[in-house]
Formats: sequence, structure tokens, C-alpha cells
Amino acid sequence: MDPALLDDFAHRAQGLIRAQGLIGTRRRSVLGITGPPGAGKSTLASALVARLRADGVAVAHVPMDGFHLADVALDQRGLRSRKGAIETFDVDGYLALLLRLRSDVDHDVLAPDFDRTLEQPLAGSITIRAGDRLVVTEGNYLLDEQDPWPSVRSALDEVWFVDLPDDERRRRLVRRHVEFGKAEPAAREWVARVDEANAPRITARRDLADLVIEAARF
Repeated sequence: MDPALLDDFAHRAQGLIRAQGLIGTRRRSVLGITGPPGAGKSTLASALVARLRADGVAVAHVPMDGFHLADVALDQRGLRSRKGAIETFDVDGYLALLLRLRSDVDHDVLAPDFDRTLEQPLAGSITIRAGDRLVVTEGNYLLDEQDPWPSVRSALDEVWFVDLPDDERRRRLVRRHVEFGKAEPAAREWVARVDEANAPRITARRDLADLVIEAARF
């Protein structure tokens, strides 16, 4: 996305002032961004991180998608056709990372990322520096009530919910799947069968967020 648009998004979402307010002097803060598939979580996270870095803030971006189970693990569990559902993430590993990020501020910490071209997690791809004062993380299930997700919520200073009208959200999801290799009919089928099956569960927790961001323009 164009940097100017990212900057505008960060300002319109009240993100800069609120995110800066989370930064403490003696510890590292962690901000979570959630919402249904295709709502714009990564866009908002990128906007905030880019703008905060431009202002000289030491901030890291750690997507929850790095804790997708790899396809080999999904196949072992018979879950490949449900990739993206809550049970297809290593939530215990994600929680362990969040807790370490809050407690270990004296050492660099490595985290996994997710390669959308390969559709696979990549271990040790992200470095959170000892000097980073804020971590922005985004994912679908940060407000979920199923154990141990409430412990994930407790490890976050705030959780913001990104909302987008369903028709536009689905359109963007189809486009994203096509961009990363699916034929359009297969992309539409995947969105209808898999992505949309997860959306009501996520949206049901919307009112528990600390901030709801209407992302209709993005």
C-alpha cells in the first residue's frame, strides 16, 4: 500500500496517539489487532508500525500467522481443508512468545512469520530487538473465549477490532487468494467454505475490544 495512505490510515484510526500511550519506560508493551479474515488487520498493523518507526519509536511487528500449523502438521491432523480455523494455529507457542516478549527485554527474541506465497510459516524470520518498546501483533482469535485464548488476551495491553462490511471484506479476500496463486473460482470457494466459516466466531467478540476501527475505506 502507498505510504501516504498508510500514514492517513494510522491517523484516522486514532492509532498513533493511542499506541504511543501504551509505551512504558520500564517494560515492553504488546498491542493486539483482531477482526475477521480480510478486514484489514495487517494493513492497520503495517500503518502503525511504519508511522511509529518514522517518529523514532522502537517497535516490532509480529503477526500471529507465523503460528499457523505447517501443511505437514495439518495433514497429520486432517485439518488441511480447514486451514485458518482456530484449531489450525499453535496457540500455546504463540502465548509462550507473547509472555516472553513481555518479560525478556534484555535479549533479542526471534519469532516466526508466514509466507503467503508458500502458504507456510517460516521459523525465526522476525527479530524483536531488546530495545523495542512496543510489539504490534495481529490475528483472528485474540478475543476468543476458548482456552488458552483468554490467556493470550491477558498478555496483551490492548486489543483493537478492525471492522469492514462483509461484502467488501469477502471481495478483498478473494482478490488476495487470487494474488497468491488460486484461480478465481477456487478462491471464491475457499472464502465461502473456509474463511467465512470463521468470521461469525470472531465478530461475536467485537464488543470486547478496547477500540473498534471502521475500515470501510481501506
